[in-house]
Amino acid sequence: MAFSFSLATVLRVREILEDQQERLLQKILFEIAQVRENLARTEAAIAGSDDSRREEIMKPLAGHDFQASYEEIKALKQTKEELRATIGKLEQLRDRQLSAYEAARRNREMLTDMRDEKRDAYEADMAQREQKTLDDNFIARRGRS
Repeated sequence: MAFSFSLATVLRVREILEDQQERLLQKILFEIAQVRENLARTEAAIAGSDDSRREEIMKPLAGHDFQASYEEIKALKQTKEELRATIGKLEQLRDRQLSAYEAARRNREMLTDMRDEKRDAYEADMAQREQKTLDDNFIARRGRS
């Protein structure tokens, strides 16, 4: 008679839910990393534009080029603020998803622990039965001799 856990299906469903929650969390963390990289690139572009503008400040420059330079920096700063806002939203989403993942993990662990306890009890019972069978066989052989 093999070990059977009556809540095996429920445990499998909880494992699937935990995996889904973990994948969602990883996706959010990946998105945060991408947005942070974009933010770093944007900040580098702003710094580069500022540096080139400072270098060219003493050179004769057409008003159109000067205006375009300011517009570019303005657009980069707007992008920077949008990226920061996106990071804030993603971090809030990450925190909520982390809570959902931890809850799913606790639910799965509860059933896993229950299954392990039942398996241990089953194995102890089987060992006890085997020992009883061996003892009975030994007693029966001694009685015949």
